[in-house]
Amino acid sequence: MSGPQCCANPPTLNPNSGAGHVEKLGGLDTYVTGSPDSKLAALLISDIFGYEAPNLRKLADKVAAAGFYVAVPDFFHGDPHVDGGRPLQEWIKDHGVDKGFEEAKPVIQALKCRGITATGAVGFCWGAKVAVQLAKREFIQAAVLLHPSFVTVDDIKGVEVPISVLGAEIDQVSPPALVKEFEEALTAKSEVDSFVKIFPKVAHGWSVRYNVEDQSAVKAAEEAHQNLLEWLAKHVK
Repeated sequence: MSGPQCCANPPTLNPNSGAGHVEKLGGLDTYVTGSPDSKLAALLISDIFGYEAPNLRKLADKVAAAGFYVAVPDFFHGDPHVDGGRPLQEWIKDHGVDKGFEEAKPVIQALKCRGITATGAVGFCWGAKVAVQLAKREFIQAAVLLHPSFVTVDDIKGVEVPISVLGAEIDQVSPPALVKEFEEALTAKSEVDSFVKIFPKVAHGWSVRYNVEDQSAVKAAEEAHQNLLEWLAKHVK
């Protein structure tokens, strides 16, 4: 499901943000950062606000500094959801998660053509649904879902690669009770390594839509970033 929290704290988009650059990858404009000589990639799949969000690009640069070649595609083709624009339920009709999943596959193939031997997918909100679909078959080697939207227990039951789910205590989209169900489903799949954590006192979107002036918000986001980096380091190698 999606809801008002999906649209809360919208970022001020900046096409020039980040230390990387934009190029075509698998047919999509993609923010890329990190060493092109790396054999390990991280595919960051944005929330509804898209790939020009400065906090997302800052995180991509942080993942790149850990040794990954990082790709953040524009799955919305220059049409991210904007505050005051089309209602979310209308916008989502043109930007469904199934379309995102199909468009992610050529991006992963393009990474392989560049010599990448292992890829982890990190999905935020909308992007978490795309990441979990990629995790159901071996398109990727690991997945991290942060404050997921649209993800169901059946999705989680279908996962075939190591997966980490980072949820928020204050989340109407994926409330803690649902995240606990994800955890139970994963515990029953002992062959799949998993990590599930609910962050206290934070709301849906906290890992990328935080106020950089708010020290406690930054600290909670950085803890999530550290957790996702640890997961990628453990399983994408």
